[in-house]
Amino acid sequence: QIALLLAQDGITNGAIYALLALALVLVFAVTRVIFIPQGEFVAYGALTLVMIQAGTVPATLWLLLGAGVLAAAVDARGALASGQKGRLAGVLAWNVGYPVVLAALLYLLPLTTLALPLQVLLALLVVVPMGPLMYRLIYQPIAAAPVLILLIVSVAVHVGMVGLGLLFFGAEGSRTPAFSDARFELGPMMVTGQTIWVIAASIVLIVALYQFFGRSIYGKALRATAMNRNGARLMGISPALAGRLTFLLAALIGALSGVLIAPITTIYYDTGFLIGLKGFVAAIVGGLASYPIAAAGAVLVGLLEAFSSFWASAYKEVIVFTLIIPVLLWRSFTSHHVEEEE
Repeated sequence: QIALLLAQDGITNGAIYALLALALVLVFAVTRVIFIPQGEFVAYGALTLVMIQAGTVPATLWLLLGAGVLAAAVDARGALASGQKGRLAGVLAWNVGYPVVLAALLYLLPLTTLALPLQVLLALLVVVPMGPLMYRLIYQPIAAAPVLILLIVSVAVHVGMVGLGLLFFGAEGSRTPAFSDARFELGPMMVTGQTIWVIAASIVLIVALYQFFGRSIYGKALRATAMNRNGARLMGISPALAGRLTFLLAALIGALSGVLIAPITTIYYDTGFLIGLKGFVAAIVGGLASYPIAAAGAVLVGLLEAFSSFWASAYKEVIVFTLIIPVLLWRSFTSHHVEEEE
């Protein structure tokens, strides 16, 4: 019975780690960025929902507005320099108009009385656009830099987002109400409705991503960019568009993951870092290249965490992160050295 309960917790956590691992693999494959701030989107999504449910306009809205103004200034300058004045209206509408309209909605709507799906939607509308804005302002100007430089920048972005999280949300942790209070008995095991929500939503999102990459033109463009960046560029696929779309998907996955786990665990401003690291362990298992192996590695990480928390709770994080060592050793012996593209 204990093993079944631990397996349930492990699979639930593994479903979230699988989403984050897929996002990390996608970002690295398309942009060569090891996206350390992925976990911050988890915390931002959950805590933005907490503020909306409390009837407060989320502080992350002002971060979105500030980033939009900066991106609009950069894009407007580029449009004027290249003589493309017709782009100005679109640049201002997306980067400035969207946050202003969203702010008006948040101030006018009765946030505390809205249905839960609408509250979740508003939280996602605030947090998800930060992904492409982050790429435009931070990563796009250095897209051709070596991987090491991109990694250092990711660490800096992570530190900045953690500090802003403390400023926006405070040091106290929060939870949200469960999506469902239902409970189901499966033999000796009690399964909660929230657990089913987490697993079902993760499966639906993974299937949706599979369909997106397999059937949509933008998904195929991202796959082409991941396989051969230079070849995709020569075929007319914009690296900037691919990068923004990739970061949009990563932000969506992170924010939605935070919304899903907020009723299960207390979320603090810096909680996302540890969750993102466990997704990174799963991505390393997949070699930052294979989506199915990364998803399987995420379930393995979740199960390992659950069982180690029972047998040696003080060392559960050590046990989970030690998993990286044999994986890296095995890959170092089985992989051939490849020089980075110039």
